Amino acid sequence: MKLALVVPGGVDRSGEFRVIPALLGLIERLSRVHEVHVFALRQERTAASWRLAGAAIHNIGDGWTRVRGVAAIRAEHRRAPFDLVHAIFSGPCGLIAVVAAKLLRLPSLVHVTGGELLALRDIGYGGRLTWKGRLCERIALRGADAVTATSTPVVDLLGVLGVEASRVSLGVDLHRWPALPPHRRSGGPARLIHVASLNRVKDQSTLLHALARLAKVGVDFEMDIVGTDTLQGEMMELVRQLGLDARVRFLGFRTQRELRPLVESADLLVVSSRHEAGPFVLLEAAVAGVPTVGTAVGHIVEWAPSAALAVPVANPERLADAIHTLLADEDSRLRIARAAQCRALSEDADCTARTFEAIYLRLAGVRG
Repeated sequence: MKLALVVPGGVDRSGEFRVIPALLGLIERLSRVHEVHVFALRQERTAASWRLAGAAIHNIGDGWTRVRGVAAIRAEHRRAPFDLVHAIFSGPCGLIAVVAAKLLRLPSLVHVTGGELLALRDIGYGGRLTWKGRLCERIALRGADAVTATSTPVVDLLGVLGVEASRVSLGVDLHRWPALPPHRRSGGPARLIHVASLNRVKDQSTLLHALARLAKVGVDFEMDIVGTDTLQGEMMELVRQLGLDARVRFLGFRTQRELRPLVESADLLVVSSRHEAGPFVLLEAAVAGVPTVGTAVGHIVEWAPSAALAVPVANPERLADAIHTLLADEDSRLRIARAAQCRALSEDADCTARTFEAIYLRLAGVRG
């Protein structure tokens, strides 16, 4: 099959920076047996093309991106016809995919894996904040021949909106991120890790207040925070105010190769997000033998209580208590780590690719 994948970005020509690991794993696997063309909306500011993970990457760039995105798909279709158009993320990606597919009389698939369905007005986050965003989502989700989502909570949210969807988890590439058996804690401070860009939806304020509560009750820990700072040092200042300078390290962005040893050495991944479709880092941590405590979002909801501990969103007290509970019970921590690893291994990148391929064949058969 010849496939058109529409993505916002995550396919930088370096293969290491500004990439989405789950997306690269999927592209690489699809490219082994299909001709894959990836249309990235704004990976770079100007239009360009390159090859990555076996696929042809077409960067659309700034300026009339949606119109030019549809035009680029149609132009490549004229060179050799596509069989299907697939958007990873809804929003503008979904809209472009559905419009292009309708014009070319092709089947389309939209995968929801971000904040496209939300409207968190207090932090200005979500694809449904404006009437234009809501209209974009309506056209994409109603116009697609099939809709999928990364986790059950997102499938349920689509159901509330009247959209039938199936669950397809975006799994870990086990060749690049191999499994490691869960390990017992060594002596010294508990090693905690948090992997996310510093922004409002990841809610590091809740995380830091939870850590301050842990410090107050005498828990010995060290926290590594990995991710790009988009808040201009606000979280660093909060660390100083809470007296956590000696316990918290901000490490900034790390490539997958740099991130792996940090995750391996951790005793616990902590997630504080107000929304996640995944998060993918939970799967990576699970494969590396590290359990997760986090807010009740995405996979954490699906896995709790046997393979993760979930607490209410924006509740630092409950988050601190859950971290303390798991650190104080090594047998439970290891039991959750093993259960989480089993789940992550059962839905790896190979499984993701096979599931999407089955949908492609079904849609192509129906259209044929």
